[in-house]
Amino acid sequence: MNWHTSGEFTPLMLVVDGPEKYKLVATLCQAAEMLTISWPIDDGEEYLIAIRACRNAIHGEIPAQDARAALIRAADEAGIPVITVH
Repeated sequence: MNWHTSGEFTPLMLVVDGPEKYKLVATLCQAAEMLTISWPIDDGEEYLIAIRACRNAIHGEIPAQDARAALIRAADEAGIPVITVH
């Protein structure tokens, strides 16, 4: 799997604080970067699950959509609104 492409990852938008209010997450790479670099908390249970899910999806161990779902749960835990398209 090429984790820099969005083929298996349905894009979503996170509404965050700061100058870039809307952050597009369209690939596993962007999801992992968002979680590891820009996430407001680093100790939530869903956050840790999302980190693990991104890693597992990048390695092809789980579907990319499972990592996406984990990211959405982590965003909910952190109070980050998510705009999704189904």
